[in-house]
Order: sequence, then C-alpha cells, then structure tokens
Amino acid sequence: MIEYWWEVMDSQPRKQPMTRVVLVDTDLAQPKTTTRVQARRITMAPNHPAGLHVHNGPVVGNVLEGSVVYQVEGHPAQTLAPGDLFVEQEGQRIARFDAGPDGVTFLAWFLLGPGEEPAILQPE
Repeated sequence: MIEYWWEVMDSQPRKQPMTRVVLVDTDLAQPKTTTRVQARRITMAPNHPAGLHVHNGPVVGNVLEGSVVYQVEGHPAQTLAPGDLFVEQEGQRIARFDAGPDGVTFLAWFLLGPGEEPAILQPE
C-alpha cells in the first residue's frame, strides 16, 4: 500500500476534493444519432401552462427557480422544485408542464441530430 505524506501526517481522514453523483441515467426510448447538444435557459411566467406537447428529440431538464407541475401522459402529475430533474423522450406526450405561482426557470438540454433544431409539436 502506498502512503502519501499527508496520510502519514494527518490522523483524520481527508475529504475527497471532488465527488460525482449520478443524477440522471436513462435509456432513450428510441436510438438517436446525436451530433449536437443545445442547452437553453427557459423562463415561464407564473401559472403559465405549456399545454399538451411533444418534442422532436430527447430533452433533459433541471429546475433552477420556482416550480412546475410536470406530467407525462398516463402518469401522475408531480411538482418539480429547484434541483429536480426531468427527462422528456422524443415523441413522448407531455400532458402538463405548468409553471407554478412564482413561475419557473429551468435549463433544458436538447439532443439533436444532423440539421435538426429543437421543436415543440402540439399533438391532437
């Protein structure tokens, strides 16, 4: 076993200078050739509903401020607060993404294929 000088000198264990915690690890619903990732900071006014929608590619998001009611169609609604993450699969029907009473600001990362731009579609 290799001992370093600080291990010999310190009787207390040292904290690691860096930690890594996996926050999201999800499979994509369908394979996608990703050639670019676009990150956006998005702000929604208080109580603004996004309405039923789908994205043309996977989206991973992180709530920074405020709150949002998030619901994938067929699943229960949940309220996301600062620090909460969400994943919207390509073509997945998002029933609700409604800003809370103080609005919401979140970061969203869009996985894009060749020549694609992020798009929101309003299904019937």
